[in-house]
Amino acid sequence: MYDYIIIGSGFGGSVSALRLSEKGYKVLVIEKGKWYRAEDFAKTNWQFSKWLWLPSFRWFGIMKITIFRHVGIVSGTGVGGGSLVYANTLPVPKAAFFRSGSWAGLADWQQELAPYYQRALHMLGAAKNPQFFDGEHALETLAKDIGQEKHLDATNVAVYFGEPGVKAPDPYFEGEGPERTGCTFCGACMTGCRHQAKNTLDKNYLFLAQQLGAEIMAEQEVVDVKPIGKPDGSEGYEVRLQSSTRFFKTTKTLRSKGVIFSGGVLGTVKLLLHLKQNSLPRLSDMVGKEVRTNNESLICVTQLDNTSDLSKGIAIGAILHTDEHSHLEICRYGAGSGAWRLSFLPFVEGKNAGVRFFRMIKDVVLNPVTYWKYLMVKDWAKSSAVMLFMQTLDSTVTFTRNGRGGMRTAVVGEEKPTAFIPRAIELARKFEKMLNGKAMAFGLTPLAGIPGTAHILGGAVMGASAETGVIDRDNRVFGYENMLVCDGSMVSANPGVNPALSITAIAERAMEKIVMRDEL
Repeated sequence: MYDYIIIGSGFGGSVSALRLSEKGYKVLVIEKGKWYRAEDFAKTNWQFSKWLWLPSFRWFGIMKITIFRHVGIVSGTGVGGGSLVYANTLPVPKAAFFRSGSWAGLADWQQELAPYYQRALHMLGAAKNPQFFDGEHALETLAKDIGQEKHLDATNVAVYFGEPGVKAPDPYFEGEGPERTGCTFCGACMTGCRHQAKNTLDKNYLFLAQQLGAEIMAEQEVVDVKPIGKPDGSEGYEVRLQSSTRFFKTTKTLRSKGVIFSGGVLGTVKLLLHLKQNSLPRLSDMVGKEVRTNNESLICVTQLDNTSDLSKGIAIGAILHTDEHSHLEICRYGAGSGAWRLSFLPFVEGKNAGVRFFRMIKDVVLNPVTYWKYLMVKDWAKSSAVMLFMQTLDSTVTFTRNGRGGMRTAVVGEEKPTAFIPRAIELARKFEKMLNGKAMAFGLTPLAGIPGTAHILGGAVMGASAETGVIDRDNRVFGYENMLVCDGSMVSANPGVNPALSITAIAERAMEKIVMRDEL
């Protein structure tokens, strides 16, 4: 019998594991993905089996790509969750985030969360990016062109800079953590840091939790959570899990006094939708609703004359606040990581698929030299910058179960995520000219109008009651005892920026609300 079983080892699950262990609880973390050491990560993203999560191909990498009708999602797998594959950036959202969404009015969130943001920044080893390279300098030029050079800043990132390539004892936790190596600015943060410079969760929260007795069980997926005795779970839960990487699925059942869902939106919401129909019927009808992105646009500009090395630096080294509601970052992959090129098509906009397809054909026919140069680019990563445009303006979808036990998306109301944000298109065209490059996008964007996101949020949002949310202001699930949600699905408004820091801060607050074990 565990005190708490935590389903997922991302930002919310890792925080929960450490803080509950510090409070004296017996904790088990269950993770669907694999353990990854620095030397296990892919050298480039052409090593699909180490980079992509696609079990049917026997690929058990750190990145999962999921396509729905209204959005394409990139998420993380492995011990450490999204921290293994994210771009390290740790921005604090603007004030609008704390005053909007289903959690508005439940607390003065900006003031309430301020100390937890500071705690999260310390735990994740946040530091300002100390050096700009070609990608950041290009963004500086764009900022000047649109009159926003005063609103460009180096990113706060979870990276140990130190002396490049040189090992050092733990610099964060008075020697209690693992050693680190100074960042070499190789640009490979999103294929997995092979240099021990990236402060992934297995090097802070999870590492320290293990020292206090927390157990981590990798390559296992939870398939059922059922109350023991009373239907409200006050007498504990039975958790059933099965292997996630073996051909023959072995199953085991464990018991716990409490359960924390931390599998990210794709893990937690899918599981909760299943459980609501079976083992946990008291769950709110809000499960799966108010799922949102950062209202993002992902457009890649590939330079055609190879005059710059856009792969050098950290994954995201600078952020430009383009206006009151919008942010722009330039993302990079390390040299040799050109696999994304296989999925890209010309970036065109239009009111329907037919119009966009015609415009793609027209663009190729009218600009054959441009496309020949694009095809002849030797190293895509060295010549390409991915523009990540984000807005605080909100749009949502609803996740429901499909007939195969998976999920599908539906749009409620008029607002839905769009792949064609006018401001993003305007900036992409400027950047395209500036780099003497060609703008491309993930193929489903021009073909089907499906936007992409690495920041899927919501689906188990906060509310004043079960009629308006799945969890209360302290992350406790309505209708059940000792059950919480601590991951991106709890985020109840659009932060408009990379959400990892906010997830960490909200989870820190939730864990502080739980009493010490010896006080029970």
